[in-house]
Order: sequence, then C-alpha cells, then structure tokens
Amino acid sequence: MKTAIFPPNAAKPLAPYTPAIQAGGFVFLSGQIALDEDGNLHTGDIATETRKVMDNIGNLLKAAGLDHSNLVKVTIFLSDMAHYTSVNEVYGTYFSTVPPAREAVAVKGLPRGVNVEISGIAVKG
Repeated sequence: MKTAIFPPNAAKPLAPYTPAIQAGGFVFLSGQIALDEDGNLHTGDIATETRKVMDNIGNLLKAAGLDHSNLVKVTIFLSDMAHYTSVNEVYGTYFSTVPPAREAVAVKGLPRGVNVEISGIAVKG
C-alpha cells in the first residue's frame, strides 16, 4: 500500500511525479529544488537556494508526520562541486544529531537551471 503526499503549501510538481510517497514505514521524497508554493525560484545564492530546498523537504516530511531527523538516506545533486562546501554548511544545520547517509554528486544539468536538488528517504519511528 502506498500513499501520495501533496503538502498544501508546496509548489506543484513540474512533471508527472508525486512529491513524496509513503509506503510501509518509509517516506520516499522526490528531488526538491528551491521552488516556493507560487512556483518562484529562490536562487540568489547557493546558501539561500539550499535553505529553500531543505525547507521544502521539511514541508514534505511534516505532511507525513515526520521531520528532518527521520531522514535515513539523502542524495544531493549539484550543478558544480564548487558548491559542495557552501551546501554542507547550510545542510548541516538541519540535523542536531546523526545526519542521514548520503552522497553528493555533480551533474551536467538540473531542472530549471538550479544549482542544487536533494531527494531522500525517511523512516517512521
């Protein structure tokens, strides 16, 4: 059994996908970019962009009754590895204890020309 999660205060998906799906004790998060609920991008600088992405992830998790501490696996996609340190500085502030397992990779391009996209898997309990 799976349940689609569409938070009321989130941007509409840009393609045919579900922002998050709960299945069993897991919540699978589609890649999030720095879009607000009106579809505006927040890409002034990499710190602002990363913060918006992490807040979007937080909105998805909240809609599932979870928070960032429930993340167990994250994938970070970067437009350039030069952003790695700045992304880590913001990303790390969202975890007060053990951060999730993760990888960070540079890719040729990301949706809407953003610099960072993050997907993840969370677990209930």
